[in-house]
Amino acid sequence: MAQYADTDRRVDPDSTAHLIHRATEQLSTLIRDELALARIEIAEKGRRLGRGAGLLGGAGLLSVFAVGALVTAAICGLVAAGMPAWLSALTVAVVLLLLAGGAVLVGWAQLRKAGPPVPTDVMAGVRADLDTVTHAIRGA
Repeated sequence: MAQYADTDRRVDPDSTAHLIHRATEQLSTLIRDELALARIEIAEKGRRLGRGAGLLGGAGLLSVFAVGALVTAAICGLVAAGMPAWLSALTVAVVLLLLAGGAVLVGWAQLRKAGPPVPTDVMAGVRADLDTVTHAIRGA
């Protein structure tokens, strides 16, 4: 019985060529998916870095205002003998410094959360995929 005659070529679904073809397609899809995950992870880390840097920049600006208010408080304190002018300037300076301190703490927390700009989760997934493929090849 000639199951595979020259005129009747059928692809055996369990043939080595077919299995290699399927494995190649699946590996290609897997690599595309891992790259997409890497792009998403890098974008998220970039957003965190941007937020942290923005907050630190805002803290720097508030500190400049606070220094200006402190200078105003010192000038008002020397020029005017009355309390209200320099006391109000000093109060503004203290509030601005407290705001700057809060922005620094939040900014540093954002930078620490971002971590290195390397898609570590995706890299771990690729390593696991490679280990699985290697194990499957060795077991076959």
